[in-house]
Amino acid sequence: MANKPVLFYGLEAIAEAGITEVGIIVGDTEEEIRAAVGDGSRFGIDVTYIPQSEPLGLAHAVLIAQRFLGDDDFVMYLGDNFIVGGIAGLVEGFCADRPDAQILLTRVPDPTSFGVAELDGDGRVVALEEKPKEPKSDLALVGVYLFTRVIHEAVRSIRPSWRGELEITHAIQWLIDQERDVRSTTIRGYWKDTGNVTDMLEVNRTVLETVEPCTAGAHVDDESEIIGRVRIEPGARVTRSRIVGPAIIGARSVISDAYVGPFTSVAHDCRIEDSEIEYSIVLRGASIDGVRRVEASLIGHEVEVTPAPRSPSAHRLVLGDHSKVQISS
Repeated sequence: MANKPVLFYGLEAIAEAGITEVGIIVGDTEEEIRAAVGDGSRFGIDVTYIPQSEPLGLAHAVLIAQRFLGDDDFVMYLGDNFIVGGIAGLVEGFCADRPDAQILLTRVPDPTSFGVAELDGDGRVVALEEKPKEPKSDLALVGVYLFTRVIHEAVRSIRPSWRGELEITHAIQWLIDQERDVRSTTIRGYWKDTGNVTDMLEVNRTVLETVEPCTAGAHVDDESEIIGRVRIEPGARVTRSRIVGPAIIGARSVISDAYVGPFTSVAHDCRIEDSEIEYSIVLRGASIDGVRRVEASLIGHEVEVTPAPRSPSAHRLVLGDHSKVQISS
């Protein structure tokens, strides 16, 4: 998002809340996450990596992290969630009141895609349901949870769902059934679960709205036009091109004879030539060459996008006298 992994935004929010010991549950992408995050010192945290052999559910992640967590209170922050405003206030309130669990909720138009909470007349959590076909409310669980050590008993007491996963909603429901203190906070700020391309592009747009224009250290020739909030990072080159912000061009990227439109982030070491792109995310090392128009797209690492070769074609015609025929060339 705006040339920064969405995981980094979560780690920054955690650090801002005063949390310094962080365990990251890793699976197939462990090597990439380790390379990006390192020991956590760049964020002011100390990172421990906790391997999960299979994606067996969020409650399973708590289960395998118990040795790391010990008896401490903790925050569970889903790495693909984006929350404007951070979690410092939430953590402060939890530390003051210390309920057994605290969940974040937000109103959504389609609750069937989320874990959904049901509240009683006093606002207490009475039931949770994972991706219900007939939701009892429009309050979806945001991917941030705060727990005391009692959650460890809960995750050991539940069984896998029909999906074969240990659901965190089932563990929290166990706490509710045991008459434990489960509280909720309904947030009204911006939140997105970046689990699909549409949401990723929307978050990218939101972050780019805050971009401060800067071209220091970049080369922009006199034939190029830079309009609005555009950040061009050091070492990038822009020739005979038009860039309309908000947009970011990463370090050492080359933009030539091209148009880069609003809400586009181009990562470092990319190349866009003789092409147009708008409202898109282009990741490290990708190239787009000779493509008329790209929009609302996610272009992965080291991807090459070029025009398809024109296939030779012929038309076979049998026409009667005095015919008139129109053929697209």
